[in-house]
Amino acid sequence: MTATGARRWLLAGTAAIASIGSAQAQTVNPNANGTLAGTTITNTATASYTVNGTAGTATSNTATFLVDRKVNLTVVPVQNTVQVNLGQTGAYTSFQVTNATNDYQDFLLSANQTILTGILTGTDTYDLADLKIYVDSNGNGTYDAGVDTAEFIDELAPDGRATVFVVGNIPASPIGTMAQVGLQVRTAAGGGTGTPGAVLVASAVNLDNQTDVVFADDDNDGLLGYDALRNGAGWAYGSYDIGVHAVNLTVAKSASVVSDGVSALNPKALPGAIVQYCLTVTNGTLTTPASGINLTDVIPANTTYVPGSITIGGLGTNGVCLVGGFPQNDDGTQATGPYRGSYDAGTKTVTATIPTLLGGTSLAASFRVKIN
Repeated sequence: MTATGARRWLLAGTAAIASIGSAQAQTVNPNANGTLAGTTITNTATASYTVNGTAGTATSNTATFLVDRKVNLTVVPVQNTVQVNLGQTGAYTSFQVTNATNDYQDFLLSANQTILTGILTGTDTYDLADLKIYVDSNGNGTYDAGVDTAEFIDELAPDGRATVFVVGNIPASPIGTMAQVGLQVRTAAGGGTGTPGAVLVASAVNLDNQTDVVFADDDNDGLLGYDALRNGAGWAYGSYDIGVHAVNLTVAKSASVVSDGVSALNPKALPGAIVQYCLTVTNGTLTTPASGINLTDVIPANTTYVPGSITIGGLGTNGVCLVGGFPQNDDGTQATGPYRGSYDAGTKTVTATIPTLLGGTSLAASFRVKIN
């Protein structure tokens, strides 16, 4: 018996099998999918006879063969569609892999974001960035960044199950509503804890003195999918749907006289007075950021824009600026901070650009005019 065979016989007598990279420590029946591959089966025949009243026996040679590996697996999505938000990082969808082989197996994992039309309901309109695949290490069914780090299923027992997460980042800008992804799971040789085994290859001939590999898996996704009959692999598919396509964005505006050249304590809206306009933009959708916000305001009649007076990113409430923001250049070039402002003298328009406004937050933009 080989060292690997001896290890498997030892494991077969153990009730709790710890499978690194699988869902968790499992209580399994190693014969759940039939006699364990590599098991030696022997048989000897005897014959009895008499000669002149004397009894005798004859024993045949021992016929020996090894139980072959019947490779099978299932791959199914835990949920067909997960709801995600624009700009969400670490979004994941879950799959369950079951080892239906009569042996301990590794499973290699890969993903594809090019999904053929018709496999899933909906239209694939965007791709996730930084796509990764991880195995649930603690069996809680939830992706835990930094905890779930295994990238293959290691030594999964017969009839054992593991949860696999396909993880990625959702674009910040709305370029579509749904991303679809496929997970491929390939059966690989077990035998070395912590190291992925080589992809199994079906045996070309049947030999009694070795453990042959026989693929017994079905084509689990039909003509539209990537899987094939008896290939030792399986596919399953899931999608990420941007459930919120709009946010509750509001803008409040106020005007306050800053100075009038007459009274420092109580300035009035006199000719020559300086007036500050404040615009407070609020994203009332708590879980979804708004991107590419452009605030525009045309200078009213009987006023003149005060050059260099645009500030963006301050604190404001109900249209009243409480704390000033970053000063901006009138020509639209970057000044300070992550924002950008400009003034178009031809159209008398002030523009304030805010790249991203997180859900449940507000920002203020302000500028000044002189009363003619």
